[in-house]
Amino acid sequence: MLNKQLHEFMSENQKHSHTQLITTNAANPNFSYSVFDHPIGGPIARKLIQNQRLTEDDCLTLFKLRDLWVLAELVRLARQQRQGVHATAATYVLNQVIHYTNICIGGCKFCSFARPPGHPQGYALTLDQIIDQVKRATAIGCTELHIVGGLNPLLPYEFYLKLLAMLRDAFPGLHLKCFTAPEIAHFARISGKSIPRILEELRHAGMDSMAGGGAEIFSPETRSKIAPNKISGEEYLQIHTAWHKLGGKSTCTMLYGHIESITDRINHLRLLREQQDITGGFLAFIPLPFCPGNGKLGLTHGPSGWDTLRTISIARLYLDNIDHITAYWVGLGLKTAQMALIYGSDDLGGTVITEHVFQMANAPSPQALDEYTLARLIREAGYTPIQRDSFFRPIKTASV
Repeated sequence: MLNKQLHEFMSENQKHSHTQLITTNAANPNFSYSVFDHPIGGPIARKLIQNQRLTEDDCLTLFKLRDLWVLAELVRLARQQRQGVHATAATYVLNQVIHYTNICIGGCKFCSFARPPGHPQGYALTLDQIIDQVKRATAIGCTELHIVGGLNPLLPYEFYLKLLAMLRDAFPGLHLKCFTAPEIAHFARISGKSIPRILEELRHAGMDSMAGGGAEIFSPETRSKIAPNKISGEEYLQIHTAWHKLGGKSTCTMLYGHIESITDRINHLRLLREQQDITGGFLAFIPLPFCPGNGKLGLTHGPSGWDTLRTISIARLYLDNIDHITAYWVGLGLKTAQMALIYGSDDLGGTVITEHVFQMANAPSPQALDEYTLARLIREAGYTPIQRDSFFRPIKTASV
């Protein structure tokens, strides 16, 4: 039965794929080597075509793998299993990111963006300043506003409700993707209200979806070293669960390439997959590379390009219930983000326009991209660039 499935898959692959599952040796044209022949890739490939879930042990085995080409073949196989003839498309969104304040009491040791209350470099945008930024963004076609910031004890909870109401009134067609789980927990603390009540009020005020930042790494031991004052991984998942129960959607993230172990990464992915099995509310997974920035962790560099590509690949293979993997070019850099499309990502995120968190950590990327550049990066990687909305529904195919 398996041999028949394998034959059928290979035949179908030849019809639709823009590359081959078979590797040939230029020095010996009679030699060919398939991912199905690989001692590690073969068993995983067979699981994929039989729609069997990867285990945590499978992930650990793949993290030890040195053959990146095997991971590329496996993720392409998985993508074709999921998407068929649509597996050659990749998406982007026209968005604006607004960091409304950098004043934060979180104390995360990896963050170069935050400033404590009273610091001369601390800021908090006024409502009018935010509205002015959004006007400029919508004038050039942005469809999504991504609003996140520090845990600022000087801003009252009412500020956020008024912000959402003003944005919804002024820009009724703009998707408002707002606030991370740590921010939601902060709102609950300063208002004395419950998490479900906060989420209901934010949704009523105009919040369309929830941002996925703040996950960092779920391992309690590692998390206590890099973000000792932040909510726990369990609380992060509970807040997203509460939002999903209201019918809301969100993204989810993982910060990798710092002091975490491979086991930490796998456990993080496991918890995300388990939650998605229950709520189905995650639209996309966004792996975020650590950037050393302020050096508080004593690290001089983040993950290598090789580590990034294998991490994205394994996330794509393991997170079989999360439809999309975003290559966040702001953190990865343009060339690595482009390569990530071959290693499991199907989305490049957005134009961003203004981004400060990764920029202040010396990320290897520009602060913003125009639509043409995003679409060109996708096309150069061999995929069809499609502009999407915030729920990953196609808007148009880019003409580049």
